[in-house]
Amino acid sequence: MHDIIREAVDNPEAAWEIMKMDRDVTEVVDAISDLSREDKIKLGATFKRFPLGCDLTEIIVGTCASDLERMDLIGNCILSDTIGATIHVCAYAFADIAENYGMRPVELMREVRETTEVPLDLDHFGRYGPMRFPRSITGCGGQCYLEGPPFEGCPRERIHSRLLEKEREGLPDRDEWVELASSVAVNLTPVQGAETHAAPLDEAREVFELARKHGKGVEAIMFVGDGYDDLISGFEAGLDMGVDVFVLEGGPFNLASDRLDAFAGAVAAARILTPGRIVATNGAYEDECRIGLRAGLNAIITGFPKNHHGYMCGYSPGTARRGKFGLPRVMKIMREEVEAALTPVPVQKPQLEALAAAVKASGRENVYPETIGHTYVGDAHWACLPSTPLYERVNIERDVDTLAEMTRNGDIHGTVAIFGARFVSWVIAKKLDGMVDEFVLVDSDPWVEWVSVDNLRSEIKTEVRCGGSSDADAYRDSDSAIVSTTIPEIAAKISGKFRDAVTLV
Repeated sequence: MHDIIREAVDNPEAAWEIMKMDRDVTEVVDAISDLSREDKIKLGATFKRFPLGCDLTEIIVGTCASDLERMDLIGNCILSDTIGATIHVCAYAFADIAENYGMRPVELMREVRETTEVPLDLDHFGRYGPMRFPRSITGCGGQCYLEGPPFEGCPRERIHSRLLEKEREGLPDRDEWVELASSVAVNLTPVQGAETHAAPLDEAREVFELARKHGKGVEAIMFVGDGYDDLISGFEAGLDMGVDVFVLEGGPFNLASDRLDAFAGAVAAARILTPGRIVATNGAYEDECRIGLRAGLNAIITGFPKNHHGYMCGYSPGTARRGKFGLPRVMKIMREEVEAALTPVPVQKPQLEALAAAVKASGRENVYPETIGHTYVGDAHWACLPSTPLYERVNIERDVDTLAEMTRNGDIHGTVAIFGARFVSWVIAKKLDGMVDEFVLVDSDPWVEWVSVDNLRSEIKTEVRCGGSSDADAYRDSDSAIVSTTIPEIAAKISGKFRDAVTLV
């Protein structure tokens, strides 16, 4: 593993070979620990490329705090929805705000779901429903982040301060919270020695099973810790549980002798190991955010003033305190560290709409956590987006079942050119396998073409070959053509050149 990981630093084809291998956590962390900081960054960035890992860069926004007015919370959620940012629901704060207005806590969750259409990411959720805390916890000014490492246990005894009797009162509404959410977070830090920070692992497993019962994605929060043993224990716990997203917490919970090396290495290791190929952080000082983004970080959880995520990312010891408005600062950091490619940085609502259309066109039953060839079809976004009003709103012209019917009717036949060689093309090729003579995959990125063809050859019987990144040549050499992209402007541009090409949107 050491040799091929070192080769993968500069060779995406070696990285693709790693995707075909069994990956042992200790071996991966070991190999990455031996790399220089720059090589860790290059390795992580390589594994952020399609289809090695999710290549989006996004913000997830905490909108709530226990002492916010209901109007402010809803306004924060509307703003997040408008810019296409997933809303991070701190369940205890939703519950506190609701009760301040004489509402049952779940009623406020319903109101936010009815007011917005982006994913809702549910956190601070336990076996009875929303966790509940005293004012000393909900109003904490961010002592640990303000002071910086080393973290030696919450000085306020955070998890032992839970108001369990109050939590039990919410049990009748517990399942509805999860039904309204798109994903649910669990905390793995107890296995890393942070028993005062999070609920015991058995409670995390209960929440995991509850999320799976309702078909929701699961993310796992873990510390960077010492950058080695703590990473191994966190990754092993998450992989054993089967979570979809790894959320790495640095800041005061990064205890490594070289914090930035450790953060870059943690992101690179997660890029290789995490099942959903989504890597996020919910707590990282500004320098960690910057190096993490360069090393392949997908998402940063940030927040509005008073929300604790408002200060946990993008600031530094001495400045990270309650009241900070992290959202605009994190957006600026992202723009400075990540070069926009197919999608803007961070992604916005039009990209979520295109992704939702891709899931609809592919069929929910055919995408993550389903696989084709050596890897997943899409990532955890593809599992979470269907649990949103945005998904219900988005319309498509055709799905893969329609394409199969057209093929049976002879409207699609012979050599079939597929414009766009990303995940939807994989589903199309598998759906039409054995029904046509040949597939020609064409994409503006030669790497995307090559890796998709290599992957499909391991899965389907029909011959598939590269189109040489030439739409015109692929069209000329084919009998039928399908535009697989669900980005409307790109689909329109291609279909405008080849008017008999079949489109999905």
